[in-house]
Amino acid sequence: MTSDSSASEPNASHPATPESAPPAEPAESFKDIFSEYEKSHSRKKEPGAQGREGTVIAVTADSVVLDVGFKTEGVLPLTAFPADQPPKPGDKVQVTIKGRDPEGYYELTRGKVERPTDWASLEKAFAEKSTIIGTVTGVVKGGLSVDVGVRAFMPASRSGTHDAAELEKLVEQEIRCRIIKLDVEDEDVVVDRRAIAEDEERAGKQRRYSELKEGDTVHGEVRSLTDYGAFVDIGGADALLHVGEISWRRVNKPSDVLSAGQQIEARIIKIDSDKRRIAISMKQLQPHPWDAVAEKYKAGERVRGTITRLMDFGAFVEIEPGIEGLIHISEMSWAKRVRTAGDVVKPGETVEAVILGVSPSDRRISLGLKQALGDPWAGAAQKFAPGTVIEGPVTSLTKFGAFVQLTEGIEGMIHISEISAEKRIHHPQEVLRTGQVVKAQVLALDSEKRLIRLSMKQLVPTGLDEYLVEHKEGDIVTGRLIEVSGGSARVELGEGVVATCRISEERPAKEDKRAESLPSSSSSSKPDLLSLGSMLQTRWKSGAPAAEAKPEPVRAGQILKFRIAKLDPATKKIELALE
Repeated sequence: MTSDSSASEPNASHPATPESAPPAEPAESFKDIFSEYEKSHSRKKEPGAQGREGTVIAVTADSVVLDVGFKTEGVLPLTAFPADQPPKPGDKVQVTIKGRDPEGYYELTRGKVERPTDWASLEKAFAEKSTIIGTVTGVVKGGLSVDVGVRAFMPASRSGTHDAAELEKLVEQEIRCRIIKLDVEDEDVVVDRRAIAEDEERAGKQRRYSELKEGDTVHGEVRSLTDYGAFVDIGGADALLHVGEISWRRVNKPSDVLSAGQQIEARIIKIDSDKRRIAISMKQLQPHPWDAVAEKYKAGERVRGTITRLMDFGAFVEIEPGIEGLIHISEMSWAKRVRTAGDVVKPGETVEAVILGVSPSDRRISLGLKQALGDPWAGAAQKFAPGTVIEGPVTSLTKFGAFVQLTEGIEGMIHISEISAEKRIHHPQEVLRTGQVVKAQVLALDSEKRLIRLSMKQLVPTGLDEYLVEHKEGDIVTGRLIEVSGGSARVELGEGVVATCRISEERPAKEDKRAESLPSSSSSSKPDLLSLGSMLQTRWKSGAPAAEAKPEPVRAGQILKFRIAKLDPATKKIELALE
């Protein structure tokens, strides 16, 4: 038994031969394992992540394309180069790869960024606040886990992203960051990616700001909209596009014509160096519409436009983008007195108007709304001749009379003395009211002054009206002379009936037709015409011999016989001839 067991066991005093047993493997240290992991990890990343040289192969309006030794090119923003030293094809540039853009190109930054390899490197980067390279390894509670040579934590708020989906996209991506907290004993490292992006943005804006000058034409992207304008990114610098600089056409709100993300072209009109503000204009790239106004618009022409705004004194009408004319309230209506423009037109309404005047130097165009409707006074003289009877509503009352609308745009005035023949009135409102339809007769018309005088009382029947109806030319009538002057006389034929007669101061007496004169009193006395008529009829019937014919002077108060020579009902005039 002893011999068997001793034979089966190897001799402890002699080392085992290769044939008898394999040699023991040497123990591996953690340092060697971590070093091997680091080498393996670095091979998974794109070569040159810690900085490499690129060659410029193309320059566009806002980017520089470089060959960085891979199948796909890299892209640098043009703002990464000084304005006075633009890149050109063939130039060598030291760059660092940040990642890939949505189109698959490598995103680059200028310069070389180191990846820490030990705690000493981390402490140096923390002290100098320098930028380092790290790799996002996963999403953890409150942020991201980042490999910067050791495991580091990056709060979500400092990642430069806005939601969880964007955080997930950063996993396995190489990022540039800065150490904001370092505790070697507790191996606690906190990094910040957002600070790098903010610093780069500020530097880009500063560089871009120094490159710009007033008068430059720039391309930009609308970043945000407000009521007073739009903020535009013009390649790394923010500029304000005021609402008044968007278009020559009046723009009420920027959102009516622009939207966030829209690409625009504009001109720099002002740079405030102290406040670092840039003002741009889109409309300045277009010809000024007023430059051609003198050739395009002439007085008397008709134009169509849109009411853009109302003022106390009138309404502004846009007849083309950037060209507005003014319709004064006095030029809005023939028919009524306009107190406010809103009584006639509304914003947004399309109207037709006539150009009354053009002043390109003052940038003013005067328009007339009522002129486009035609002047109602053009045929008024024929339509409303004196004696014409009209009917219309009372439009307004004043202490001296009433205004009546004859037709659209034409009013006549009834003086207070022409309202009533029956009584004396002190104010038109005693017998009339606004809106009341009345009849009146045209007394006079002045087309130049646009005035028409009317009378209501002329339409009320009087003693004269009845006399005119009952008599005709050729009738023999009796009347009393009430006034004799200069070869003509006024004769009273009845109550309120007065005629004219051409007569000499003396007349020869006639045997058969002489009328006897009664004892005359004053010229204002009224003899009994009926008694006179009865007396004359009795004398004629009795055949009494006439007195000797003697010349008798014509004087006021005499009662004589006359023949109606002319009778005009329209003008209510009677002319007589002595019998």
